[in-house]
Amino acid sequence: MQQRDVSMQAGELNALLGRGSEFEGKLAFEGKVRIDGNFTGEISTNDMLVIGDGAKVSAEISCGTVVVEGEVVGNIKATSAVELHRPAKVHGDITTPSLMIEKGVVFEGHTKMESVQSSNVVSLHAAED
Repeated sequence: MQQRDVSMQAGELNALLGRGSEFEGKLAFEGKVRIDGNFTGEISTNDMLVIGDGAKVSAEISCGTVVVEGEVVGNIKATSAVELHRPAKVHGDITTPSLMIEKGVVFEGHTKMESVQSSNVVSLHAAED
């Protein structure tokens, strides 16, 4: 499937937490990071986070773009987009302007769709006669 490759297309990785790895704490980064192991804590970036198939992440996530193929327990807030690809499991709330959920994904939580930049909204007023 062409869309599943998005996690590997958007530039090269800045860091990888590979299968069998475990990390607990706060992760803040620039660029693109992929997690294929276990992570517990907080994740924040303005860029891209990829949670690979088999990964288990228990965290509050605040990113630009989040692509999930593994398991996430915790809330996700993305300023650009969230993509949930099979066999992802997400247990938590998602806030993002763009959400894509592939058939076969398990999602238990609430979603809130927020515009990318509400400051660009222009009020229109009726012209006076």
